[in-house]
Amino acid sequence: MGTDTDVGPPRLVLVLGDQLSRDSAALAAAQPARDVVVMIETAAELTQVWSHRQRIALFVAAMRHHCDWLRNAGWQVDYTSLADGCPDLSSGLAQAIARHRPAEVLMLEAGEWRVQALVEACCSDACVPLRRLDDAHFYVTRAQFAEHAAGRRQLRMEYFYREQRRRLGVLMDGDQPAGGKWNFDRDNRAALPRSGPQGLEPALGFAPDALTREVLDEVAWRFADHPGELSGFDWPVTREQALQALAQFIDARLPQFGRHQDAMWQDEPFLWHSLLASSLNLKLLDPREVVTAAERAYRAGAAGIEAVEGFVRQVLGWREFIRGVYWHYMPDYATLNHFGHTRALPAWFWSARTDMHCLAQVIGQTLTHGYAHHIQRLMIVGNFCVLAGIDPRQVDAWFLAVYVDAIEWVQLPNTTGMALFADGGLVGSKPYISSGAYIRRMSNYCQGCRYDPALRSGERACPFTRLYWRFLATHRDALGTNPRMAQVMRNLDRWDTSEVEAILDSADAFLATLSCDDAASA
Repeated sequence: MGTDTDVGPPRLVLVLGDQLSRDSAALAAAQPARDVVVMIETAAELTQVWSHRQRIALFVAAMRHHCDWLRNAGWQVDYTSLADGCPDLSSGLAQAIARHRPAEVLMLEAGEWRVQALVEACCSDACVPLRRLDDAHFYVTRAQFAEHAAGRRQLRMEYFYREQRRRLGVLMDGDQPAGGKWNFDRDNRAALPRSGPQGLEPALGFAPDALTREVLDEVAWRFADHPGELSGFDWPVTREQALQALAQFIDARLPQFGRHQDAMWQDEPFLWHSLLASSLNLKLLDPREVVTAAERAYRAGAAGIEAVEGFVRQVLGWREFIRGVYWHYMPDYATLNHFGHTRALPAWFWSARTDMHCLAQVIGQTLTHGYAHHIQRLMIVGNFCVLAGIDPRQVDAWFLAVYVDAIEWVQLPNTTGMALFADGGLVGSKPYISSGAYIRRMSNYCQGCRYDPALRSGERACPFTRLYWRFLATHRDALGTNPRMAQVMRNLDRWDTSEVEAILDSADAFLATLSCDDAASA
């Protein structure tokens, strides 16, 4: 706790909905006897995008459980709930400042550029000092990332990741990477056998307690018009539950995670994935304890290096890198549209009523669970949106709305950069696009689908295949200079003009159906 005396006006400790760590630097800088924690629920924040009801319920339930923990730990908490009718975060904070007349407001840096600007403006208007603290939850501060980025022509996660492994001594044997390689991606791309996943241990779910049931009931009537089902809600909403989820993943699913982490299977939304992102992003878990648990499993011989390195790469590598990119390039990053795409998001993204079986599967499970794993998000949803020329801002809003683990600092660069290549290569070295052949190889989604991924044109041709070759033909000049695209561009060059024209006509015919669907739903 802080060392200041308890004499004088209190400080307000603003705790945002994604800052639920019990070891928060903001709490450490304050005193329970003197200072007041402020937590604010507002419909405006929860509906900044048309959020999945499980996402809303997770934030609210986790916040209310954290409030109970704070009060039991001796903190004074000024909690504004949805029932109080506060219109927005600015109003809630301004009202708390008026009630307590604080000496200053303490906060961890926000996870969203807009929210940080909003809090700063509110404190300025109220003539109250604001002290913003680095969020020690992350391995890498914003200043450290800026130092990493300085002077680099391109930012690449692989180099950043290796730098952090060395700096922190994670999965290192002396000065060499454990297992003799930095990267085991090639060992982690196997498709599932035709018999499907074997020995799959279900992820640990948590039956809602009384407080969470109250939240679910409230969300059901307050946000009745929002997408998503609530009946299966079983996400961790407390630190204790998050720790149980971590332990179960490490013991039961991490050993099998690596080899098939890029695989997809019908009616199996989770496979061996950790489902820990929501707990990490709400800060119920610390990434250090997650990475340490995974490395211990490797050192004890309980999980192979390919599984552990693949998982650590996601947490220490990609998660930290993406946060750095967000703060390094915001606010301009949120406006990027490298390909100039403007097509509206199809209405069936909110219903899953499409005859493309892979998209029906992934969107359907997302609406049911508020979840899809990284390959489903990247190579099904993101891939389609790039190939179909969907407006990146509409795709960003959808990704932020439908996934329970979505917070802007992690969602925006993943969507704009990795999934859509709308940043022109700031995050990824090439567009992550594929024809239907990749989907058939990595899943069983194509079984029973009306479309054939092997066909490039005609009514039965898979839309992914049609659009893939259309995209390459349309962007031939730009993509032809990318070394990672050279081989596939040569395939396009082998075809005669009539075949290319047939593909373009077939792809355009499919895109016309998207426009018709949009018009019908307007």
